[in-house]
Amino acid sequence: MGEAVTTCLWCCGPVDDPRLRLRGRVRCPGCGSQTTDPMPSDEELGAAYGDWYRPDVGRFAGVGDSLLRRLRGRSAMRLDEIAPAGAILDVGCGDGTLIEALQARGRRAIGLERQSERADVLDLDISEVEGEYAAVVFWHSLEHLPDPRGALVHARRLLKPGGVLVVAVPNIASLQARAFGDRWFALDLPRHLVHLSDRALVGGLRDSDLVVEHVSPVRGGQVVFGWLFGLVGLLPGRPNLYEAIRRKAARTRPLTPSQRLATLAAAGLLLPLAALAALLESAAGHGGTVYAEARRPIAAARVTTYP
Repeated sequence: MGEAVTTCLWCCGPVDDPRLRLRGRVRCPGCGSQTTDPMPSDEELGAAYGDWYRPDVGRFAGVGDSLLRRLRGRSAMRLDEIAPAGAILDVGCGDGTLIEALQARGRRAIGLERQSERADVLDLDISEVEGEYAAVVFWHSLEHLPDPRGALVHARRLLKPGGVLVVAVPNIASLQARAFGDRWFALDLPRHLVHLSDRALVGGLRDSDLVVEHVSPVRGGQVVFGWLFGLVGLLPGRPNLYEAIRRKAARTRPLTPSQRLATLAAAGLLLPLAALAALLESAAGHGGTVYAEARRPIAAARVTTYP
């Protein structure tokens, strides 16, 4: 690990007060976001994204990968509805499920991802991308970037007038984040470098000269799962539900069939409670994730007057 963080990764405000330091992160008194502290080195991040993270065989057991493709299909439908004509850029596209869904709808779609061999996925930082896009998507990827605010600013430059920026991130101000603290599922240290609140995200979008059109506490997904993961993790032995739903090749630790079965059974019993908690926090406007749509304004037409 590197040196202690003294500047907020989101708003660049000072975070050098020892009272702001939490376990593995530091809180910004200005914008309310948190920065992973100390910041991981390139070597540590490389190890955190090992071959197990997204294996070729898929990440999730059972119907998990099929469900993920279906959800990305719904996201592609929404993007196709709200974005003007033109290409769409998916920043941190993972295995390319969303861009495939967009291409199936007739959209030209390009992804950015580290170490990809696909022709439609580029191994580039967004700051290296040029061109004009109808939409730029950060689907649970903005929190992974070492310069998230710079990424937003550059994304705004890439948008054509009237183009839309779509962001989904975990909400550090959610009730589930407060309930589970250091054991909250969406902290995901050290891969997540910045931990945003809904207020901080919306503020950053507006500061980037974007018009925020829609904010949702549920559309970003993972809301029920965040509660379910946390509740299962409170049981004796601290079972890890995320490991249990992943394929064997995608796990970070050994898991016997009996351990996996017991974890899944516990999740089934606790699912109604997790769903109720997710409903309550979403109704309060502070869901486990925050989803936002923001548009680049269309410049007003100039009016020429004659004497």
